[in-house]
Amino acid sequence: MGEIVAAGVSCRACSSDPPPVAFLPVRTATLLLVGILGLLADRAGSQDLPPLPRGRDIPEPLPVLPQRPRTVPTPRPVAPPRPGAFREEARVERVVIDAHVTDDDGEPIRDLVAADFVVKVDGKRVPLESVEWVSAGSPEEASPRAGEVVFTETPTFAEPVLAYPQGRLIILFYQTDYDPLRLTGFLRMGMYADRFLETLVATDRVAVVSFDSHLKLRQDFTDDREKIRAAMIACLRTAEPDRFDPGPFPSIARHFDYAAALRAATPERGLDLVARALEPIPGGKSMLYFGWGLGTVGGLTGPVPSEKKEYAKALRSLSAARINIFTLDVTDGDYHTLEYRLEAVSAATGGTYQKTHLFPAAALDRVTRAISGRYVLVFVKPNLPRGGHDVEVKLAKGLKGRVSARSYYED
Repeated sequence: MGEIVAAGVSCRACSSDPPPVAFLPVRTATLLLVGILGLLADRAGSQDLPPLPRGRDIPEPLPVLPQRPRTVPTPRPVAPPRPGAFREEARVERVVIDAHVTDDDGEPIRDLVAADFVVKVDGKRVPLESVEWVSAGSPEEASPRAGEVVFTETPTFAEPVLAYPQGRLIILFYQTDYDPLRLTGFLRMGMYADRFLETLVATDRVAVVSFDSHLKLRQDFTDDREKIRAAMIACLRTAEPDRFDPGPFPSIARHFDYAAALRAATPERGLDLVARALEPIPGGKSMLYFGWGLGTVGGLTGPVPSEKKEYAKALRSLSAARINIFTLDVTDGDYHTLEYRLEAVSAATGGTYQKTHLFPAAALDRVTRAISGRYVLVFVKPNLPRGGHDVEVKLAKGLKGRVSARSYYED
């Protein structure tokens, strides 16, 4: 009825009945319904919440959250330095030179300043950091600060000591010998012992040593003129003196090696031991060397190798102890083959050499005037390879005078 069939083909478009409806499975429909109901519930609940604030629109600061206390680790104790251990540190080392400046008459020249000196190390000029004039009766001023001037370190004594001696330290070194040409000179100079003692001031301290077959300590540092005179006379004898107990500061007996002194077979070794005993005492020192020669073992052939080694060692110790040697040659003659070594040690240490056989009083006077005052020159150690270095000290151009100063230092 209403359906046209032609040649076996039916036409649904020509039919007025609706198309059949396809139904979904029951399980799938149920899940879709639950999902739709959940979305509708979330949307309805979200409409009651206020809008979320933005960070910069908060009117009050955020509350501070409590923090857990941090545990500070306990510092580890610093272990004491081990013997022989090394540490690296920056330090500026300085060199101290004691210089005696005299005119043609042997009188000290005062009132010089740094610009009046020319100092060269290994041929190159170095600027002076300070210049200090130290006269007899005046102590050397404030000691160089620790780590700045390194020749040695003063050991710790059991009792309190002064940083620097209150006056001059003078060492009398007698090279005793009974050869007639030398004994005459010793007796001659002994006649002027009082002349020397009269030049001392209240703050001076004098020690006396002698060398014959070995080194002997005759008198520790003292200001007692009678003790000094007795020790000077005792140097003409070879008897062994009594040992000295260490006296108050300054004391050479405190560090005098009696056992080594007994074994010292040459005057060079004796000088080294005296310098080592004086090294712990800070400040410059003057030695009056009443002698007749160094390099005595070799004789006319010159010093033997052992003497050369001991001489070099003595120079290092004399430098560390800041000792200037003023030689008074007691040989009764115009010239002798051993005198050049005496001249050399005086020139190297910053002293002078005087012959005594013709004008002994004049020679002693020149020495006592020279040691009545000195300059302490300080300069920064130049950046040079470690070892021995030559030092030249002279007056600036246009100034007249003789400068006696140590001609070397070793680092």
